[in-house]
Amino acid sequence: MTEMLTLAIPWMGLIIISLAAVQVGILVYSSIDKRIRERQYHRLAQAEWVEQTEKAAAGRQQDEGKTAWNGTRKFQVADKVDEGGSITSFYLEPHDRQPLPSFRPGQYLTFKLRIPGQEKTTIRCYSLSDSPRSNRYRVSIKRVGPPRDKPEAPPGLSSNFFHDTVVSGDILDVNAPSGHFSLDTESERPVVLIGGGVGLTPVLSMLNSIAETGAKRETHFFYGVRNGQEHIMRDHLNELRQRGPNIHVHVVYSSPDDDNQAGRDYDHTGHIGVDLFKEVLPSNNYEFYICGPPPMMQAVTQQLADWGVPEQDIHFEAFGPATVKKTQKPETHTGEPKQEFTVRFRKAGKEATWTEDKGSLLDLAEACGITIESGCRAGNCGTCATALRAGRIRYLSEPGAEEETGSCFTCVAVPTEAVELDA
Repeated sequence: MTEMLTLAIPWMGLIIISLAAVQVGILVYSSIDKRIRERQYHRLAQAEWVEQTEKAAAGRQQDEGKTAWNGTRKFQVADKVDEGGSITSFYLEPHDRQPLPSFRPGQYLTFKLRIPGQEKTTIRCYSLSDSPRSNRYRVSIKRVGPPRDKPEAPPGLSSNFFHDTVVSGDILDVNAPSGHFSLDTESERPVVLIGGGVGLTPVLSMLNSIAETGAKRETHFFYGVRNGQEHIMRDHLNELRQRGPNIHVHVVYSSPDDDNQAGRDYDHTGHIGVDLFKEVLPSNNYEFYICGPPPMMQAVTQQLADWGVPEQDIHFEAFGPATVKKTQKPETHTGEPKQEFTVRFRKAGKEATWTEDKGSLLDLAEACGITIESGCRAGNCGTCATALRAGRIRYLSEPGAEEETGSCFTCVAVPTEAVELDA
């Protein structure tokens, strides 16, 4: 018996070791199999995610294709609201009751207006002042009076038409939203939005979009006006202050009235600029969006450049070719004469010499008695597009409208060599 046990013990040990080895093998196999299946699952999940993302993008493109439009679309004025400060908001709903395409906050609408007493259609661009919605657009328009230095001059044609003539229920012809001055909604970088006077409208659209989408990016909104009489949308801006800890609203009065109270009506006195930014911002590491009177935009953009803000982080809305001049290196004067180029207007059968003091090609044409249809004179509406038959041009400011191959926007174009226009 003892001998049998002695002989069995080694075999039992081998069996136990074998069973343990088998168990370890099973565990190893299970682990490897699990990893393989997990990898397969993740690959499938990733593929499914990519597929869903692509489908969603395609769906958005399809939806946009269904709702976008070419040319003009008829809109009904659903409401007209006096905002104070000579500014009125117009709420526009599509007359066909079909959904509206979205837009990039900061973009504008182009109106083709039939104003009594005017032989031709008047074309004007106005910034969208609210966040994108599927059933309506909103523009906020300031009544423009005669220039201060020319009180005898007529007031703004289109702005006064909107204020005095357009009422709820009226039908207007409108082009689809456009423009390159728009918020990068994909960016998560901190952003500074700057609006002066009626320049509030496009940056307010940006602010509303950030607040309503629940974006967490740090946002500073600077709004500059002279005093409380020009301060519009006061309640709305105060409400936005409460939207989240990431949203900061700074109201700046340049000339407060006696009844304007600091801390209640406004936050700062003076003008919007880098000195104020240094007081409230921890650094210059922001994306800056600016819209306002040309002198303000020129000053602020120059100050930001001097502060070391990269050019690609400074965005501004231009109202015309000379609104804001980008910082340039000082020219080296060699005594050579200024450049001049021959411009041929084919249809009119005229030639003219362009020099820098002649302005844009549109300005040159008008000086020669040649009519080129135009509207915004800022490259935004596309009305002045003219076929470029020969030569090359450059733009004084980036056009907001989409350029067709072989054409140019004469209101912001200047030649870089002899050119021929189909005008």
